[in-house]
Formats: sequence, C-alpha cells, structure tokens
Amino acid sequence: MILAGDIGGTKTHLALFRKMNGGLARVRGKIFPSREYAGLEAVIRKFLPTRKTAIDCACFGVAGPVLDGRCETTNLPWTIDAEPIAKTFGIPGVFLLNDLEATAYGSLFLTDEDFHTLNPGRPQPHGNRAVIAAGTGLGEAVLFWDGGGYRASASEGGHTDFGPRGPIEIQLLEYLLKRFPHVSYERIVSGPGLLNIYQFMKDTGRVEEPEWLPGKMAVEDPAAVITEAALAGWSEICVKTVDLFVSIYGAEAGNLALKSLATGGVSLGGGIAPRIITKLLDGQFMKAFADKGRYASLLSPIPVRIILNETVGLLGAAWYAFNAFLPNRKTKRRRLI
Repeated sequence: MILAGDIGGTKTHLALFRKMNGGLARVRGKIFPSREYAGLEAVIRKFLPTRKTAIDCACFGVAGPVLDGRCETTNLPWTIDAEPIAKTFGIPGVFLLNDLEATAYGSLFLTDEDFHTLNPGRPQPHGNRAVIAAGTGLGEAVLFWDGGGYRASASEGGHTDFGPRGPIEIQLLEYLLKRFPHVSYERIVSGPGLLNIYQFMKDTGRVEEPEWLPGKMAVEDPAAVITEAALAGWSEICVKTVDLFVSIYGAEAGNLALKSLATGGVSLGGGIAPRIITKLLDGQFMKAFADKGRYASLLSPIPVRIILNETVGLLGAAWYAFNAFLPNRKTKRRRLI
C-alpha cells in the first residue's frame, strides 16, 4: 500500500494507492483543512483507519522548500520531517517533494480532458515543460527530458523579486514595499495577492469601493469574493483587480517559460486558474505572457494550458513513491489507474 499526500496552506489531501496490473489504483482519499491540525502526523493519524494498516512507502508533496527530507512549510506553521513520520507509522520509505514538483510529475498522467487550453501552440518534442500554480501561494517547477522520460526540478521561483512592467505596477510595488520588506511575485499572484492588489486599488483612490463589498469580504474568503464580483461584473474595483492580477500572472508565466526554455508547454496549476478561466481567455494573460520584446516570437508558439484535475499533486506524489521505493531506484513511468 502506498500513502500519498498533497499538503498545502489551505488543505491537505491524503490517499491510499494499491499496486495493480503494473500500475497504481486509488483505494480511498480524504481532504482535511490544514490549519485545524498541529502537523502532518496528526492528519495521518486521522486518515489511517488503523495503525495496523501496512504502508510500504509514502510520499508527500509539500508547499515549501524540501531540504534533506525536511520542510518548514511557507504558508502553514508546520515542520514536516520524513524520518520521524517513517518511525512513527512504521513506513519503510517516506519521501518529501516540493508540491509543484509533485504537480509536475502528476501532470504527465493527465489526459486532454484534464486541461483547458489557453494557447494550443506548437510543442517541441521532448522540450522542457513548466508548471506555475497560483493558490494560497505561488509555486513553480520545471520538467526536463533526460533521454528516457521527464524529470521534475523543484523551485521556489514564486519568491523571486516582483519586476514591474509599467507605471501602475511600479506604483503597486511602491505601495507593497511600505507593507512588506520584500515583494515577491507570490505577494501578488496568489489568493492573498488578490487582496493586496484590491487594497492597492482602494487605498490609492483608483476605483471607489462599493458599500456592500467590505461586509461580504469580512465573512467570506476575500479572494473568492473579489473573483466572483469581477466575473459577474458587480464591482469595478474587483474587475480592475482581477485584470491586473491576470496580466501579472501571465507575465510571470512568460518569465518562467523564458528561464526554463519551456518549448514543450506551460501548465497552470493551483486553485485560482480554473475559477477564472473566462478572464484568462480574454487575451490579457497571453499578451503579457508573450510580451518579451525580441523573444515574443519564441514565446508565442509555446502551448499554455490550465490544469483542471484537482488531484494532480496527489497523483505525482503517488507516482514518485511507487518508483522511488523500488530496489533499482529507476523512475520509469508507470500507469496510474
């Protein structure tokens, strides 16, 4: 039996997989609200039906940098260490991956139905691929061809310095520098980032805030309220907030494509992109993506797709555990059922 997990700042998704016909079949899974638990061990105890459940190996995709099998999560007050988990639950092999590394591996097993295409492009065979995901934070990863298959390279690219492209973004940077000692792309291209842009729009007097909106944001998730109001056209400040968000998201996705030379395609993961597909399709995202001066002709043919499958990180973690624990340690691609 294989235990796989996708651990994010908002939710933790665990599942059990069984080896079957040369691949993996999912047995059962459950989603837990991350912040209601003191750590991953507490979630595992809640999930496993009995301590006698025999787990051969486990892998967890974790939102944060993984160093020597240990991670202090970025947007969650947890420290996750593979060795204590292995000892506590009697699991012979426990592996930690960055969550976007797991998402990248999981994307290899998705079908066309699991994607929504923004730009069909012309993918280069065996060209590098990139994954960028805006949700509670902003994650990035790269897939490169090693001659026999794709391997994922973890990254913390979402925490690189925000680079403004014009007057309004320069003013946004100046505004955020008064609130944060360092302004990364994650401060803008994420759920909390949507709220940062909104507050910038309001505090600088660019757009008037309707009277009903603060009350709704006080009792509901602010990012969800902003996107809902923008998509429905209820509020000009929300429309302008999401427009700027989408443009900066596209620009950073293009930056990642340039830095990784992702001629095989770029995939958008995370929870935000599937909820704002109509905005991503209005042209702003792809305009910002390809707006790289002399390299616009390089970026324009790159395929860009939105990942619709919410279990992609879980699939990647399960795949990694299945392969990493084998005696020969090979990472040959196997089926997920």
